Amino acid sequence: MRFAFYGRVSTEDQQDPEASRNWQLARAKALVDKHGEIVAEFFDIGQSRSIPWKRRPEATRLLAAMRDSDRGFDAVVIGEPQRAFYGNQYGLTFPLLVHYGVSLWVPEVGGAIEPESEAHDLVMSVFGGMSKGERNRIKIRVRAAMAAQASVEGRFLGGRPPYGYQLADAGPHPNPAKAAEGKRLRRLEPDPATAPIVQRIYAEYIGGRGKLAIAEALTRDDIPCPSMNDPARNRHRTGRAWAKGAVGVILTNPRYTGRQVWNKQRKDEVLIDVEDVGLGHETKMRWNTRDKWIFSEQIVHEPIIDIETFQQAQEIAAAKGAGRKTRERTRTQHRYVLRGLLHCGVCGRRMQGQKSRDQLFYRCRYPTEYGLANKTEHPRNVCLAERDLIGPLDSWLSTCFAPHRLDETIDDLYAAQPEPDVDPGAAAAAKTVEECDRALGRHRAALEAGADAKLVTAWITETQARRAEAKARLAARPLPQRLAKEQIAELIERLGDIRNVLAAADTDRKAEVYRQLQLHATYHPGKRLVRIETSLDAHSWGYGKCPRGELHTDHPHRAHPLATSSRGQLCAQPPLRPPTEASLVASAFRPEDTQIQRRPRGSGR
Repeated sequence: MRFAFYGRVSTEDQQDPEASRNWQLARAKALVDKHGEIVAEFFDIGQSRSIPWKRRPEATRLLAAMRDSDRGFDAVVIGEPQRAFYGNQYGLTFPLLVHYGVSLWVPEVGGAIEPESEAHDLVMSVFGGMSKGERNRIKIRVRAAMAAQASVEGRFLGGRPPYGYQLADAGPHPNPAKAAEGKRLRRLEPDPATAPIVQRIYAEYIGGRGKLAIAEALTRDDIPCPSMNDPARNRHRTGRAWAKGAVGVILTNPRYTGRQVWNKQRKDEVLIDVEDVGLGHETKMRWNTRDKWIFSEQIVHEPIIDIETFQQAQEIAAAKGAGRKTRERTRTQHRYVLRGLLHCGVCGRRMQGQKSRDQLFYRCRYPTEYGLANKTEHPRNVCLAERDLIGPLDSWLSTCFAPHRLDETIDDLYAAQPEPDVDPGAAAAAKTVEECDRALGRHRAALEAGADAKLVTAWITETQARRAEAKARLAARPLPQRLAKEQIAELIERLGDIRNVLAAADTDRKAEVYRQLQLHATYHPGKRLVRIETSLDAHSWGYGKCPRGELHTDHPHRAHPLATSSRGQLCAQPPLRPPTEASLVASAFRPEDTQIQRRPRGSGR
């Protein structure tokens, strides 16, 4: 037999990838040496076990190879089931192997998994549960150990030092193995250049100055703000001026009193798609409430601010009703189509959403957040209504369905359809229906040839019963079909005026289209002009704008010649058509009964 080897190692395992690959491959070879040879390897590096197969690069490549009839291997062998499968991943993956006729060999089973064996299914499910339990136990142990180290020992647990501090050596690591590797502990000590600035901020705030006034004064005195003081770690920020938000963070950081603080943030695993649990989770950082912070029991580094001064600043802030108790962001109440895509042409920052008088706007309030001290000429409030921009954008997208371009659009839509994910049960039912149809043909031929009518009739009755049962299963789980070009043309005709469809489309779907188009919009308030730039190739150039800073890219923008005024008037020649914009539009605004599907993110379509 010809085998394909699959293995995985992640950064969580703290193992050398080459060493991990070698021992997993050795176990796989020991299992299959008497039965064949390994002719292909698929090994994921740096992928957590919690990530499902369809999101692991090498596992995805393996699944794609299985669909090819000339794949070159007959079975897949793994070195350890806990490395390959986590939680319910085995139950989601093994049916695909069975469907494509690829067997799965596992050392713990001693050979191939039998699809009909309840014992094998139970064993593999147990290994998946063990893998999930092992990860959870490690997470609990690590967090418990870090909490104890922070509270009892006051140990610095990593990360960047707060503004006003710098890192200093604190001796060898207490773990003998790590100490032998040369690892050492770190501690915080006041930075001679920035510690006095922290003291000045507290003194001025207690003296009655507001945060914006403090930021303005610091900028006026040419004192580098935190992002300018450490530009290597703040490449996403301009560092032009002090922000009142930065002043606020300094005024609420208890580390300046000499105590270590840990667990300000946490990692939450959130479902990527609640309608498709098989896609797994993504990790998001969230802010914890103050009651969950871990403080050191003793003062462990030199204070910059005494505890009385710190408490006085907190009382002043509480009296002013300053802000939320945590930096946790509240859930967005309104859905903005261009969220994160529209930038201010004066400062380059992303414009924020705001609802006013039942209308959605995008605004930039740079002067109210940063102490500019006349270093940047910026209007106090740059504002643009969403309705003035969405109309021209919809008109541009609808041009690919114009009569003179409709044939080319239909060709693109047909080519953009992904290969459907076939349900193994539906495929088996369809195969049974075909076999029964052929059997019925043979039975009728035998009856016409003079065979025993009673015997042939019994055969026909049995076959018809099997066929009816398979048809019922197929009706419950039909096979997905790719739309033919004629069906696509009929769908477009049934949709009617595409411009009206876009105008009435769901906000989330429309926003997804703009994201996949890699749309980058810049509003120039002086000219009352919005410039739109797009690219359909995610790998053709480094794109994206930092949330609060300048664009960082190795390649220039590929500008799309579409510009609209703030009142929605087209200000440029008709746009040149990117090759797959039609597939994006139709996939996002299709009726629910169609089979056109969106390509996943990162596909470059």
